Amino acid sequence: MTKTRAYRDGTLQKEDFPVAEAAAVLAEPGTVVWIDLCEPSEADLSRLAGDLGLHRLAVEDAVQEHQRPKLDRYDGHAFLTAYAVRFGSASDRPQTSELAVFITPRALVTVRKEDGFDIDAVTDRWDQAPDLAASGVPFLLHGLLDHVVDGHFDAVQVLDDEVEALEDLVFDDRPDTDELQRRSFRVRKNLTRLRKVVGPVPDVLGSLMRPDLHLADGTTRPYFADVHDHARQAADHLEALRERLTTVRETQLNLQSDRLNLIMKKVTGWAAVIAVPTAVTGFYGQNVPYPGNGTTAGFWVSTTVMLVLSVGLYVLFKKRDWL
Repeated sequence: MTKTRAYRDGTLQKEDFPVAEAAAVLAEPGTVVWIDLCEPSEADLSRLAGDLGLHRLAVEDAVQEHQRPKLDRYDGHAFLTAYAVRFGSASDRPQTSELAVFITPRALVTVRKEDGFDIDAVTDRWDQAPDLAASGVPFLLHGLLDHVVDGHFDAVQVLDDEVEALEDLVFDDRPDTDELQRRSFRVRKNLTRLRKVVGPVPDVLGSLMRPDLHLADGTTRPYFADVHDHARQAADHLEALRERLTTVRETQLNLQSDRLNLIMKKVTGWAAVIAVPTAVTGFYGQNVPYPGNGTTAGFWVSTTVMLVLSVGLYVLFKKRDWL
């Protein structure tokens, strides 16, 4: 579905007009146009490119999928690629929506490569900031990028909660090792997917704010700086989560090693205690005469020796925390 809007002097004049009328609308002085296309063909974009003077290479990139986040500059316009991210919990695979944006002095063209991107949320954001509308295209671009970066921040926060849950799970009295490993692996995969689309965004926004590109005017520049700061926070937070997840894994292995050492220590201690009666009964089981052989006194002597030595070893090991 195609969506369109036309602003004049900071006021919304018309919307949902045919794309074919965009050139006529732009002919009116002081008019800024937004055009949104969902899954267009290259032929559809080529017709619009002729009206707006869009570069052929940018049109090809807008149609092809899996472009990296970037900002390219052409004569008369810039081309931006970004990804929106959404998912409910860290147990889900993050869903990404690729978005291509043509930025001209008086028109903003968004190309959604699938309908998962919530474009209505962007228009709502524009409607909530009418005081910036007089800036024209920078106003439209800021609202779009602000929505995208907020989605990145929310996605990273979901993973932060999951990593925190993993940190608590590691120190359970009886941790479920298999579940911990499955969840850790799932979170690591999600972090890797997010890193590909979130990591480059701060650099893209930094390039967009360059004065020579004239993509951010004096009014919107502080707002772009705020979006850039949020994007940097999201990227840095993502890297911190990768380090925390690595620490979780290392801590899990260290705790497993400590528990194994403790078990081996206790098993060895009990084996030493059990070895005493085994040695005594083995000695008295020899087929040769010995003091007390065949007498009740000999039985009680051997029993007393076993009990005294076993209890003595138990007390000694317990005192040294070996049991």
